Amino acid sequence: MAACVDILNLIAARRARRPALAYPGLDALFSRLAACTHADEAIRTEDRIWDAWMHHPNRAAAEVLQRATRDIAARRYDIAETRLTALLRSAPGFAEAWHKRAALYYLLGRDEEFLHDIRRTLELEPRHFAAMLHFAEILLVMNAAAEVRFACFAVLRLHPHLARARELLHKA
Repeated sequence: MAACVDILNLIAARRARRPALAYPGLDALFSRLAACTHADEAIRTEDRIWDAWMHHPNRAAAEVLQRATRDIAARRYDIAETRLTALLRSAPGFAEAWHKRAALYYLLGRDEEFLHDIRRTLELEPRHFAAMLHFAEILLVMNAAAEVRFACFAVLRLHPHLARARELLHKA
């Protein structure tokens, strides 16, 4: 499938690409995450990365993303999709909004839309370990073991303590 090849190429080229939005301190957080020796420190660092990703220079955009995230958690999927689609029309460079909508499509089993949004997430934020991990989950269902391993190794280079990536490696 062409979409999967495109995403694998984005993962392969991640080190050569810069995020679309420069968040202050994010590079340092990723360096710290890769160097963490304790799981507790990794969790705290990951939380700070998520805080940065959820932030947007336009406060209203960040609030819409928060609401859509709560809608997904409450299984109000139609409302979440409406919010995220409108948000992406007004803020197409907001990587985390693309990722949240991809996660929603993953939950709904809408694989083509999921792949589109994961690709866009990784175009905007090449280090998005959660997007890579969700992509690996789809690859596992497709019985693409080598590709699952490739994606999981990329995730673990960014976030060595991510247990789900190790679980997927064992399943591939």
